[in-house]
Amino acid sequence: MAHKKKLPLEPVTVTIESLSHDGRGVSHVNGKVVFIDEALPGETLDFVYTDSRRDYAEGKVVELHDRNPHRVEPACPHFGRCGGCSFQHVDDAEQIHFKEELLRDQFRRIGKLEIPQIWEALTGPHWGYRRKARMGVKWVAKKGRVLVGFRERRNPFLAEIDSCKVMHPIVGENLLALGEMIAGLSIKDKIPQIEVAIGDNDCVLAVRVLEPPSAADQQRMREYAEKLGVTICLQPKGPDSIVPLDGEAEVVPSYALAEQGVKFNFRPAMFTQVNYEINRKMVSRAIEALELGKDDRVLDLFCGLGNFTLPLATRAGHVVGVEGDLPLVNHARENARLNNLQNVEFHVADLSKDVKDLPWCKQKFDKVLLDPSRAGASEVLHNFKHWQPERIVYVSCNPSTLARDAGILVNELGYKLVKAGVMDMFPQTAHVESIALFVK
Repeated sequence: MAHKKKLPLEPVTVTIESLSHDGRGVSHVNGKVVFIDEALPGETLDFVYTDSRRDYAEGKVVELHDRNPHRVEPACPHFGRCGGCSFQHVDDAEQIHFKEELLRDQFRRIGKLEIPQIWEALTGPHWGYRRKARMGVKWVAKKGRVLVGFRERRNPFLAEIDSCKVMHPIVGENLLALGEMIAGLSIKDKIPQIEVAIGDNDCVLAVRVLEPPSAADQQRMREYAEKLGVTICLQPKGPDSIVPLDGEAEVVPSYALAEQGVKFNFRPAMFTQVNYEINRKMVSRAIEALELGKDDRVLDLFCGLGNFTLPLATRAGHVVGVEGDLPLVNHARENARLNNLQNVEFHVADLSKDVKDLPWCKQKFDKVLLDPSRAGASEVLHNFKHWQPERIVYVSCNPSTLARDAGILVNELGYKLVKAGVMDMFPQTAHVESIALFVK
């Protein structure tokens, strides 16, 4: 059995050259690249190794000698230990600048494109913005407490935190109380996670239970929920198994997009955007960029529960939404009925496969919006030759796959990149949400 090589214990002095795509400082020691947590360009500092591989090493700062002017004191006492945030040590404006430069770099390096115009960044609240999360739960007998929250940075263990400043305060400021409630349950060691779903008016906590809670357990949960003004439900199996506590009515959270006059109901485990203010601005930007007319036929790929589809339908002639997840599509159809939108249809299709023979794919579309997962949309792009849309808006949670797909749209399919920009969906993290406009 191979023994892991021991790491040097003595601190090493370096000057940080740049930032990596995940926001770590980059330097070199003896020709090997080192990624250093919480280090910023231009800083001279001492670090210690936390890991060393053949091609790279990792480290953490132990002493700063020169500070980057954009460095600030983290607002959360758990920053550095909890892995939920990686950028609290950077001022807000510089966080946006980093994300814009990363987007430019990915387009140049991967897509072989220059962005002609950078959209003004969409920004919103920097704290308390997060309304969706899957939080880990762990009974730690040695500590005599239940931990609730996120994993430690680069570690599978749950971080020992009592609050979270990026979570909506109804949950983020009550992690300690939530852990104390769970610690009093007979099944405290049979709860691995909680799905947090916060709508405009309701907060639902779906508690994953590996064993059924007793009547006393359910009463304890009910009392906690009433005290905090939240709803607790149980998830005994997969996401579709979520049910209310015994005798309680189901609470379905919802959010509205006031500018387009649409409302969405969703269930706790369904994907929705975590940051409502950015989501509202993002939908409005996409609609404006598509320049919709009442005769337009619009295709919304990777449509989820219709977050873009339904607002598009308030401006366009007809909208077709396509998504690979059947429960999401069924819910999108329900939301279309809820909003009395009859010029919209939804289809289930795996967009990573060949879809050219499906009836919806044989239609023509004037405009296309796509919002894929981190893997991007390269498999579906060849269909644009048939659809021939005049305008495309691409929303992305991964700038590298957006850049790759932008290269295909421009260099292979003859589209022109007009502009692109970032949307600060996840402040205090290095996560980059972005949007790009292409025209024929």
